[in-house]
Amino acid sequence: MKLYSTRNIKETKDPKDAIIKGLSDDGGLYCPKYEDIISHKFDIGKLLSNDYKATARLVFNIFFDDFTDAEIENCINLAYNKNNFDVNTCRGEHCEPANCRGEHCEPDFNIAPVSKIGANFLMELYHGPTSAFKDVALTILPQFLTTAYKSKSENKKVYILTATSGDTGKAALSGFKDVDNTSITVFYPTDGVSNIQKLQMQTSEGKNVSVVALKGNFDDCQRLVKEIYTDEKIHKLCEENNVVLSSANSINIGRLVPQIVYYIQTYIDLVNANNIKLGDKINFVVPTGNFGDILAGFIAKLLGTPIDKLICASNDNNVLTDFINTGVYNKKRELYKTISPSMDILVSSNLERLLFLLSGNDADFVNNLMNNLNANGEYKIDGELLNKIKEHFVAYYATQDECRKTIKEAFENEKRIIDTHTAVAYACLKKCGLSAPTVILSTASPYKFARDVLKCISNDNIDALDDFTCLDKLHSITKEPIPKNLSSLKTKEKLFDTTLDYKSCRDFVVSNIKNINHKINM
Repeated sequence: MKLYSTRNIKETKDPKDAIIKGLSDDGGLYCPKYEDIISHKFDIGKLLSNDYKATARLVFNIFFDDFTDAEIENCINLAYNKNNFDVNTCRGEHCEPANCRGEHCEPDFNIAPVSKIGANFLMELYHGPTSAFKDVALTILPQFLTTAYKSKSENKKVYILTATSGDTGKAALSGFKDVDNTSITVFYPTDGVSNIQKLQMQTSEGKNVSVVALKGNFDDCQRLVKEIYTDEKIHKLCEENNVVLSSANSINIGRLVPQIVYYIQTYIDLVNANNIKLGDKINFVVPTGNFGDILAGFIAKLLGTPIDKLICASNDNNVLTDFINTGVYNKKRELYKTISPSMDILVSSNLERLLFLLSGNDADFVNNLMNNLNANGEYKIDGELLNKIKEHFVAYYATQDECRKTIKEAFENEKRIIDTHTAVAYACLKKCGLSAPTVILSTASPYKFARDVLKCISNDNIDALDDFTCLDKLHSITKEPIPKNLSSLKTKEKLFDTTLDYKSCRDFVVSNIKNINHKINM
């Protein structure tokens, strides 16, 4: 399947090249054409015997068709296994499926199990090595990238630049740790991630990884990475040093496509568990910042998954809610720091792909919109395109107080403990009034935000407690197990504690490009 720059239809890449490159030189994102996606529409009734890996094979064979069957199989097996994903998701009396075997329960391997919450469902996307939904894509992206690299017989070094609002950073560092011929730098905003998220990144191991705090917010981190990608001087420097830039953000098509899988598999699992009938339409509510996760759901719908509405759930930084409801995208507003920091974003990169797809692959139109956004801080779409978006999406936002109330109610009424981002989605769901069964994407372990979650369900004053005491106290109240990757942080050595301004971050990248061969070959 050919992939096109969202800003220049003449700029095309095969999947392997697009995965290696990450972002187009013109700043566009690689994306298939709308008609190429729907030409692969499937009959979901024929997929009911699929387990997670089988559905992954189906999706990857569609979008990454220059990979051989053997290459895809190898990538799947190296990423989606019990070493990476904790599949013992037993919750005692609340466990799904019905044949729970107590503490020894091990349901069939599924990296995105679905459980009940009230009258709806929770897609648990936090059972991976860093306890966040990004693990689903970032355990397999390194496999795709190294496979593509080897098949191209490249002798260049791959330098991965990644901006993170919290979860992508550690998941990328974990996935690319000591991967051959690669080096990775993660930029995160100072004071823009939780203490646990920060500590996860600062304690990252691997001879090819580096972590930098940028003085600014996530949008500054993302702008830095994109500007470096389109900087001709840096491109020339890369050529001189035999380096190719790539990305682990969802701007990389290799990050986006794996997320399509769990929408399809969730529908299959709900049918097989007799929670819905084959053909019934369902909704998904997605806590949304950069628009990648919810875009994957839209593509799953185009492929044939019976989805009615995709509910775009924003926090106080509700730029996406305003856009979907009015057609005006305006980033000229204050960026609020909230208890759901991974969603504290004003420039949602993957929205560009949706505009490309629903405008009839009109790259010139998208390019003009992005130029307006960069120059004027906003753009507006017409009624016809907005109506197309509203056919598939509805949008709401939840305040921090609403999120706190939702966490408390979920624990007291449903005996479920949810993180601050899942709470945004659950709070927005309650505003929708939609009748179809709805799946909430639970995107992170509540222990990643233990202090804020604990404040919602405990009457004790916890301000003086350290983060690990908060973890233990949350566990004592909920009895939910603490993920080992989080509990072990207490004894890990902090390896990265660098904070730089915007210009110095760029200089840091230049220095790494010049020295990348030495660093990788150490």
